[in-house]
Formats: sequence, C-alpha cells, structure tokens
Amino acid sequence: MRDVLDELVGWWQAGETVGMGTVVATWRSAPRPAGAAMLVGPDGTAVGSVSGGCVEGAVYEEAQDAVGTGEPALRRYGVSDDDAFAVGLTCGGILDVFVETVSRESFPELGEVKQSVDRHEPVAVVTCVAGPDDRLGRRLVVWPDRASGTLGTQRLDDAVAADARGMLAAGRTGMLHVGHDGERRGDELELFVNAFAPRARMVVFGAIDFAAAVARVGSFLGYRVTVCDARPVFATPRRFPEADEVVVEWPHRYLQAEVDAGRIDERTVLCVLTHDPKFDVPLLEVALRLPVAYVGAMGSRRTHEERMARLAEAGLTGPELARLSSPIGLDLGARTPEETAVSIAAEIIAGRWGGSGERLAGTEGPIHRTAER
Repeated sequence: MRDVLDELVGWWQAGETVGMGTVVATWRSAPRPAGAAMLVGPDGTAVGSVSGGCVEGAVYEEAQDAVGTGEPALRRYGVSDDDAFAVGLTCGGILDVFVETVSRESFPELGEVKQSVDRHEPVAVVTCVAGPDDRLGRRLVVWPDRASGTLGTQRLDDAVAADARGMLAAGRTGMLHVGHDGERRGDELELFVNAFAPRARMVVFGAIDFAAAVARVGSFLGYRVTVCDARPVFATPRRFPEADEVVVEWPHRYLQAEVDAGRIDERTVLCVLTHDPKFDVPLLEVALRLPVAYVGAMGSRRTHEERMARLAEAGLTGPELARLSSPIGLDLGARTPEETAVSIAAEIIAGRWGGSGERLAGTEGPIHRTAER
C-alpha cells in the first residue's frame, strides 16, 4: 500500500470509496511481494500493481465488484510461465490477493497511518483476510505504543497487537494465523500484517567466525545484517553469505558515516566482535553515544575491564558506559560460535521486550510483553 498511499489518501479525504487489491501471500517467483497494492478509483482509474501486468485485469474487475457490493474477497491467482517471462521472471508463481473497499467509514485510521508513514514512525495495518463473515475485512492499526480499531474481541486485539509489534520491530510484512480469540494454536482467522517500517539493522563489527554465526541468527530474526571490518582479506561476501552486505572500512568511520546518512535508528543493534583495542575503542566511543537499541562487545572479563578503562579515559560518562553489554550475551554456557550467537540473540530479544532472561518455569505472570521498553 505504500506505493499507492498518496493517491489512496487523496480519494479518502475527498470522501470517495476506492477498490483496493493487496498481495497478502506469494509462492514461487510471484511478480510482486506481499504488501503490493492496486487501486481502482471512483473514476475507474487504476493505480499501482499487484503482478506487474499478469493478473491486473482480473483484480481490476474484482475491485469494481467489491465497490459495488461492499463485500471483500480473497482470491488466488496463478501466474503462468509465459506471463511470468513477459514481466522479466524466470518462472511462474502464485499470489493471494485480498480485494476490499477503502473509505472514511471502512478505514477511519487511514489519515493517521499516512501521518506516521510520512514521519517515518513504525505502524502496522492488520486486516482479517479469511475467516467468518463478521470478521472478514476488519482492521486493527498497531503502533509501538497504542492500537486503534478492532478485529472483533479485546482478547483477539491484544494477542494480535503483541504479534504485530514483533513483526513491526523487525520490519516484516506477512500473515498471522490465530484462533477466534487470538489463540496462537488456532487457524480460524487469517490476518495480513502490513508493516510500514524498514527492517531493523544489525551491524556486526569484526570479520571472525563468531560474526558469521551472529549474522546468520540476525538474518533469521529479520534484521538487515551488515558485517564490517577494515581487513579486506577477511571481510568478503563469501565468508558471510547470510549478511545483506559486507563492508571493508574502519568500524568507527563506517558507523559515523551511517549515522550522518540517517541510516542508524533506535531499533539498530550493534555487535562489536573485534576485541582489539585499536578497532573497538574508537568504535564504542561513537556507538555508546547513539540512541540505538543495543550495543554489545565481545571479550573476556579482563578484556572488558581494560576496555572500560580506555573508554573512561576517552571521556565517556558513567551512563554511557552503562549502556554497554559486555561481555556480550546471556549466560547460557555457550562455547561454539553458533551457541554464542544464540546467547547474543537472546540478550537482544530480552532487551527489546523487557524480558528478564530467567527460565520461564521459575517466573510468574504474562509470558508475552505487549510493549517495548
């Protein structure tokens, strides 16, 4: 919906009803990703694309029907190999498209969604795309600190909002399957979560074997992963296939350049695995003064003490030093790079959602936090 948001809001503000088809799921080499949308305006104008041309005609007719009847529908389309080739693909694919109407009455929060997108504030739109007739097409709009609308019941809204915030924090758009009241083992309801946020970043400094494992688990958690090291012989894409990018640069210079370019935000995770003073001290001087989600540094207890002394000498304050997670990770008894990566990921997750890191068997109260710290 991001690509057609300006046109959609223009018609919405004018009090018009618009037909909209949104890709909610794909298989194989589908032409467009989940979240791609096409509008049919009140004058019959088509805006946007769900398939690069393959099934636009069918979706156009479905959107017109939805405007006429007011009834939403979930449709599945198969893209033939010939059609796929015509739009530059190597093979066909399958996509599910949810067709609905958008108006001030059906989507009163659209104006707020547009404002959040313009301000680069994370927001997710959750839509029921399959389920009982009284739930179909209902929406819940979720921000990190609040929600608006309803999917049917408060228990359902609370459960879905918690899951949607997790997807929003990772910048991930996709489907949720839950029960009528939000039961996570249920599948009576299919909900499409359209997350308006880029993927959160994980920057791993130090091209070592532990970094490869951390990059792998970071990618698994949904982060956009960058590995950075000043040594070109070690910082190669071949050594870090799970990373989205591998950068050869002095770590502190790279981080400062990313800050200056506006590519570091409060969701960013920084993992300093260099454990070499000439790299990590200048880097941490920059990192610990940034409003990021997490800064962790690898090293022994002795390395940690020496590092903290150097950072204090460099002028970092007590509160700034207190933000450093060092030695990095939770105490899981990890030994291998993979086990260590899990301990680092566990600490990042606990920090994101306010977890204690204790065994759930020894705690009481709600398992899932509903808001970020």
